[in-house]
Amino acid sequence: MAMRSMFRRRRKVCSFCHSKDGSIDYRKVNVLHHYIDTRARIKNRRRTGVCAKHQRVLSKAIKRAREMALLPYK
Repeated sequence: MAMRSMFRRRRKVCSFCHSKDGSIDYRKVNVLHHYIDTRARIKNRRRTGVCAKHQRVLSKAIKRAREMALLPYK
């Protein structure tokens, strides 16, 4: 019980809501690269801390970048 109160988890804040230039575009490969893992799968919201609205836009942008051969399918 003492360990539980010692370690407080910090709430993750959506990086796209928080930043001024929070636009998600399929051409920004360096941004999209942070949201796929080593096997080229899209990371889930719990891991990345992105809100639901931006997760939907993000997954569409990743899929579009894959179609354009900017990101791998693996």
